[in-house]
Amino acid sequence: MGTRYAGFIQGLGDLGYIVGKDILIDFLSTDGKSERFPALADECIKLKPDIIVAYTTPGGLAAKKATSTIPIVVGPVGDPVGTGIVASLARPGGNITALTVMGPELSGKRLQLFKEAIPTLSRVAVLSQLTDPIGPLQVRELEQAANPMGLHLQVHDVKTTDDLAPAFEMAAKSGAQGLLTTLETFFIVRRARIAELAAQYRLPAMFTVRDFAEAGGLMSYGPSTLSLYSQTAAQVDKILKGSKPADLPVEQPTKFKFIINLNTARTLGLAIPPGVLAIADEVIE
Repeated sequence: MGTRYAGFIQGLGDLGYIVGKDILIDFLSTDGKSERFPALADECIKLKPDIIVAYTTPGGLAAKKATSTIPIVVGPVGDPVGTGIVASLARPGGNITALTVMGPELSGKRLQLFKEAIPTLSRVAVLSQLTDPIGPLQVRELEQAANPMGLHLQVHDVKTTDDLAPAFEMAAKSGAQGLLTTLETFFIVRRARIAELAAQYRLPAMFTVRDFAEAGGLMSYGPSTLSLYSQTAAQVDKILKGSKPADLPVEQPTKFKFIINLNTARTLGLAIPPGVLAIADEVIE
């Protein structure tokens, strides 16, 4: 079921719920095809659930459009306010609340750490799925952060898995010295393939969650996603006990981890500055 479901189930267990006894869960999946979210949301409504938990920005927007009465908790997404899922972080409004992984807000910090780790960096390829509402928001933040650092960004819109290899080839041919992905679930699901392509084209890469660094990516910076998925269960618990989604503030992460895969750095022939290694929360060797 993956990290998000494992974290959610663990969170329910920590709160005393036994799945199948105290709480029944119907898992519905688009199988990676985001265009199926509207139909999936309609299918979900027919099940007459007490609460809907939706993952990804397209999933949250589809659930919001499908019902204005069933309580909805949107699992960790990049920017629930900027993409229109909720009205505000403090007071989400309507029948919906959410959690955020602060996608756009952390984009500039990732770029800064990337530049500090590779001081000679000047051209960076950015892989983003611009059809996902969170994609353009992150690209905009990256572009604003890049200018003061003297970095030139090459943005590649990746729509399907088949677009990944050509995007890497184009990035390499155009002189990119590094690569960064935005936060869409599309990339997280395909992290092994992306890490493999980064190694093949010898492109140092900065990613959004530690799963990439574990898969062989050079580095990552972001919140602990497992704890956020567990926190989704806490929001569900509050609603089951009578709270209204509109009154539940959007949960934001408070801890962020900078991970460096030193094995990958050695393979790429990179010497990470000691000062950067010193601020890493974890070094994979």
